[in-house]
Amino acid sequence: MNNVTKTRLQLSSLSVFRGIMKRSVVKAFYKLLLSLDKQPDEFLNAYGDFYSLISERNCSDNLAYSMTEAALFDENCFTRAAAGGKYASLPQNVLNAVKRDCEAILSASALTPDEILQSYKYYDEIKDIVPSLPRWEAGECAPSFKMFDGSLDKVAQYYKENGCGIFARYKAFIWRDGDIQPVLHPDKIDMDSFTGYELQRDLVVNNTKSFIEGKSCNNCLLYGDKGTGKSSTVKAIANEFRKDGLRIVEIPKERLIDFPILVDKIAALPMKFIIFIDDLSFQKQDQSYTTLKAVLEGGLAARPDNALIYATSNRRHLVKETFSDRTDDDINTRDNMQESLSLSDRFGLAVCYSIPTKKEFLDIVCALAKEKGINMSKEELELGAEKFALSRGGRSPRCAKQYVESLFC
Repeated sequence: MNNVTKTRLQLSSLSVFRGIMKRSVVKAFYKLLLSLDKQPDEFLNAYGDFYSLISERNCSDNLAYSMTEAALFDENCFTRAAAGGKYASLPQNVLNAVKRDCEAILSASALTPDEILQSYKYYDEIKDIVPSLPRWEAGECAPSFKMFDGSLDKVAQYYKENGCGIFARYKAFIWRDGDIQPVLHPDKIDMDSFTGYELQRDLVVNNTKSFIEGKSCNNCLLYGDKGTGKSSTVKAIANEFRKDGLRIVEIPKERLIDFPILVDKIAALPMKFIIFIDDLSFQKQDQSYTTLKAVLEGGLAARPDNALIYATSNRRHLVKETFSDRTDDDINTRDNMQESLSLSDRFGLAVCYSIPTKKEFLDIVCALAKEKGINMSKEELELGAEKFALSRGGRSPRCAKQYVESLFC
């Protein structure tokens, strides 16, 4: 039995990592190996389909990386256990199957096009066109698989640091069409991008650290004036702690009714999740309002232990209230008022982001200008910033950023 045939049989019998056979590159590669005893037209079709796919995926010069990457992003009993740091508790026969699968994936990754062509049953019938067929480069495996030496420790370490499945490939997600969808181009903002509001950010950062470490923590409401960095703080924190297994899932406020479905999908996963609700407010006490109250405290479908809710709002009290609400003919007016105020009280941590003072605003402008390498005198910079803020109706970190960016126009 030659090496190509042996590898084909190994791929056929993948067990724990069998999910990678559904990935397009692996699937097309396996189809090519299955065609080794087929008629020339069928074999050459499989060869052409495979090369077309890997060239479109930009992996024709590093097939090994693409093959092993499929395994790194697979979700199975081993990767889930490894992500939670508990893979050693799996039965020994499962661990043996994992080792065998890893060896098979590595063997497939190392196959060269010439090895495959020379193993073709009817090679003599196609030998005249073999020299003209395109070739791919095997390249190198993904680092965690490259270091595989029969022990699973180094492979498992990858999952512990990066998570498993879709949560290893991506770090930010949004709830859409009844499912968790990855954000392909997330905001890359980090904690170093901020000037000012250190007290507020420290409160949220410390709460997040406690959450990751399994200590006491609270759902968090970041409220206050527009453009003060509430949403940016949440996104920066998610980026800061992604290496600690933190993921962020944004759910639109109009889809809060889906919250029980969302938490069912993440409750059993070993990663930690921030469920992010941006610009939260209600015109009245609707069904979404009631759902969120139950989620925060008291409902049967409450958040799991591996999830925290972080919400931003321009209002401390999340339900819009008018004077007419307090002067209607409802004899239980006070009860209605308390009901409207109770939602915001269910966030254990409420952090206020107010508009900056003139000095704070100018400090932010100067810090951003320095970061961007703008060569202007402080007086000229501050005068322009004040004029810009006046034209925009007020000072805010967002206004400061927009002013500095306008200097490049």
